[in-house]
Amino acid sequence: MLAFDTSTERLALGLQGASGPLTLLADGGAAASASLLPHIHALLTQARAQLADVDAIAFGRGPGAFTGLRTACAVAQGLGLGLARPLLPVDSLLIVAEDARAQVAAQAPQFDVGVAMDARMDEVYAGRYRWQDGRWHVLQAPALYSLPALAEAWSGEALQALAGSALAAFGPRLALPAAGPRVACEHDRAGALLCLALQAARAGEGVDAAAALPLYLRDKVALTMREREAARALAR
Repeated sequence: MLAFDTSTERLALGLQGASGPLTLLADGGAAASASLLPHIHALLTQARAQLADVDAIAFGRGPGAFTGLRTACAVAQGLGLGLARPLLPVDSLLIVAEDARAQVAAQAPQFDVGVAMDARMDEVYAGRYRWQDGRWHVLQAPALYSLPALAEAWSGEALQALAGSALAAFGPRLALPAAGPRVACEHDRAGALLCLALQAARAGEGVDAAAALPLYLRDKVALTMREREAARALAR
């Protein structure tokens, strides 16, 4: 199993083989488009394996940075078509949820977590998830929110934990309901990704390369000059 995610500023890569799991974290962002394939080959070499030995390929489908999602999807589709292997699209917010579960509730039979990731432009990518019966359930699918809109959407929700980069990025401005642990920092993103990839493979969630598409939640990626001037005026 080969798994990779480039939806954030960190490139996460995992490989599960006969000798056990291997993981790697590296700089992502714009660098991922040039470094992802070399990192994949380096990890395969470490495992004494070749691309032809890969049985399935998982990739972070988003939400996240546009360039990162495009990179992961393009590489996954290229490998899937070239090797005639199934692809496993993984919810990038669920990677954060799985990492949070491993940190604070690894043995809990049920775990409800809200994930909020910094989407820049004073917005967040957010979703809610529940771990139950040995698998994840989506309570609220990933969506793009302004800070007030997310506070309203989660008002009154009972969450055991909150996780994601938005917790540190926005601090008290992110007025979310009181919950248990707030997991602002990921511990092992690559390990969480590989765990989800293996779960998806066991559940038979593989799709054809042509059907493996990124999840874009933002159509607008830049402010106009007038909008930037208005934002500066408000900040004064």
